[in-house]
Amino acid sequence: MKLYYNTEKEPIKMPEYGRYILEMAEGLKDIEDREKRSAQAAAIVRAMAILCAQSHSQDKESFEHKLWDHLYLMAGPDLDIDSPWPAPEEVQFTTRPVPLPMKDTRIRAAHYGRNIEKIIDLICEEPEGEVKTSLIRALAVYMRQQYLIWNKDSVADETIFNDIEKLAGGRLKVPEGMTLDKIAADASFSRPNLGMNNGFGKGNRDSRKKFKGRKK
Repeated sequence: MKLYYNTEKEPIKMPEYGRYILEMAEGLKDIEDREKRSAQAAAIVRAMAILCAQSHSQDKESFEHKLWDHLYLMAGPDLDIDSPWPAPEEVQFTTRPVPLPMKDTRIRAAHYGRNIEKIIDLICEEPEGEVKTSLIRALAVYMRQQYLIWNKDSVADETIFNDIEKLAGGRLKVPEGMTLDKIAADASFSRPNLGMNNGFGKGNRDSRKKFKGRKK
């Protein structure tokens, strides 16, 4: 008996629903009775809703409309069934989405981000004076915090000042004698939560226990 792997089959049109849902959708046209065909289509949509239960929005009508559109996408726009919404036009299946405009310039310092570059551009336009000096100091404090999140446990003020002048491309000069307040001994700079804890924070022990209990 030969085993057939999914990698040997054609790509799935809607991979989020899986190959079984696709095969059921494609098999709808084989049902000759229109009433039975419509009932089977509604059952497939309910199964699709279960698979997407964790990701759909609060707008129930919009969510269901999307599911029926996806069913037509898998079965074909010529699917003849009783649907709460009309079948999408075939052009909707073939038209490629409009590409989003992307920045054409690279971020000069990834650990600071592009917004820091925009802030520096604004500060460069500020006239010389106390306001500009205060903005540079506030920017340096924030950049030091970002630096400590992604790099070392400590950083010299001069390093931050040099980064500011480098990112400004010579348009900005940190005032001589400027210093930053010392960092408190108990200060903690942690990286942003990247969603690796499955939704349970460190202090959410009760939720973790309930989840484990529900699995048993």
